[in-house]
Amino acid sequence: MLQSCCVPGCAGPVASGAPVPLCESHVGLVADFAASARGTEDRLPGPCLVCGSRLGVRWPSGSVCAVCEWPYGDVPDGDLAPPRVDVVYYLRQRDDVGDRIKIGTTANPRQRLGRISHQDLMAFERGDRVLERRRHGQFAATRYPGTEWFRTTPALLAHVEVVAAGVPDPWAAHARWTSEALALRG
Repeated sequence: MLQSCCVPGCAGPVASGAPVPLCESHVGLVADFAASARGTEDRLPGPCLVCGSRLGVRWPSGSVCAVCEWPYGDVPDGDLAPPRVDVVYYLRQRDDVGDRIKIGTTANPRQRLGRISHQDLMAFERGDRVLERRRHGQFAATRYPGTEWFRTTPALLAHVEVVAAGVPDPWAAHARWTSEALALRG
């Protein structure tokens, strides 16, 4: 027996496979409403001008980058210098010295990390030299003297895991912080 749509005044047949007894027309209305409330992941027409990602979220009002949330089509002011986003970084190196992690800071991570031998970029933490010094003090017992390198310990790994906060790519976090800084700058 074919059911009819549960919307009062609608006698349309229930859409095939619908989890709620709605006709095709009302299923479409609900889908449109859900898309406007949550956005729809989609490919951007071109790369994001802030982070270069091609993945976006489409809203009725326009699209934003899915990585850094910069509105697609908005052009950062080219006359202004890029915003300063200081980060504390965690790099891992396994070699004949041992399994170790470097805790450092920079406002230009791509340039800085390009000059440091490492195997893994584990995380970025938003902060400057004050935070870096705090982290150095926190893990001072495992520090290689005279360096910013620390022995890899369960406590340090647990800290890095918390800092990473489930973000598998530290560059995605950095792109978001850069986008936020651009947006706050006006």
